[in-house]
Amino acid sequence: MYELRLLCGEHQVEALSDALEALDALSVSVEDADAQTPAEQALFGEPGMPPPKEGWQRSRVLALFPTREAAEEAQVLLQAQDFFAGAQVAGIEEVAEQDWVRLTQSQFAPVEITPEFWIVPTWHEPPAQATTVIRLDPGLAFGTGTHPTTRMCLRWIARQPLKGRTVLDYGCGSGILAIGAAKVGAGRVDAVDIDEAAVRSTLDNAQANGTGLGVVGLPDAVQGRYDVVLANILATPLKVLAPLLCGLVQPPGHLVLAGILERQAEELQRAYAPYASLSVADQDEGWILMTARL
Repeated sequence: MYELRLLCGEHQVEALSDALEALDALSVSVEDADAQTPAEQALFGEPGMPPPKEGWQRSRVLALFPTREAAEEAQVLLQAQDFFAGAQVAGIEEVAEQDWVRLTQSQFAPVEITPEFWIVPTWHEPPAQATTVIRLDPGLAFGTGTHPTTRMCLRWIARQPLKGRTVLDYGCGSGILAIGAAKVGAGRVDAVDIDEAAVRSTLDNAQANGTGLGVVGLPDAVQGRYDVVLANILATPLKVLAPLLCGLVQPPGHLVLAGILERQAEELQRAYAPYASLSVADQDEGWILMTARL
C-alpha cells in the first residue's frame, strides 16, 4: 500500500477527506501536523459527541491507496481543485505490509478496574488474579471500559455491597455497567437506552458474558424503583433527567452519575439540589463520578 500525505489548514480537512474517500482511498486519517512540538494543540470532545473541530490549525491528512499509481492519480486530481489552494503534498511513501489486525489488537491490553476486576478483550487471557471478568472488545460502539467515566462507574460497582440489590443502568450503551453489576452479584439488573442499537448491543454482550439481565429495552420499559441507579451519559442530559433519575431510586438507595467533567460539578449539584445532594466520589483524567444517597 502507498500513503499520500497532505498538509492543510483546519478549514480544508473536511473537503480533502471527502475528496480522498471519493477517490477510493482505503482509509483517511487526520493528525496534528504540530504534534510533539510546542505548537501542538489538544482537541477534546465529550464521549458520544462530535469533535469540537474538524482538524487542527495545521493538519496532516493521510490517505492509503492500494498502488502508487492510484496515490499519484489522487494527488494530481486534488491539486487541480480550488479547495486545494494553500494545501501541500508532503509525499507518497510505501507502507510496509503488516498484520493490521494483530497490530491493532496489540494496542489494547486488559483494563484493570480493581486488582480482581478486569475488562479483557476476547483475544487476551484474563490476568491470573482476576476473579471478575467482563469480556468486551475495544473499538466496539457504546463504551468498552477504556474511558475514565466507565472505569469510575465500574470501580464504584466493584466496591459496593451490591449482592441481591436491584440495579438500573440508564443509558446502558454496551451494557458494560449492567453486566458489571450482575457479575458482582446484584439481584435484578435492568438496562435501558434510547438507542435501539445500544439495546441490541447490551443483549449481545450480556449473552457473550453469560450474564442474565432483567429488563433490557427502551426507557419506557423501566419498572418500579431500584436500590441503585447508574447513569453514565453526559452532563447536559443528566441535568434534564434529574427528576426522573432521582425518582427511580428506592430510598435509601444510591444515585451514581458519570460523563461529567470536573468543571461541570457545580452545574450538576445545582440541577439536582431539589432532589438530592450530589458529591464527587471519584475523579479520573479530568472526569468525575458524582453520587448521592436518597
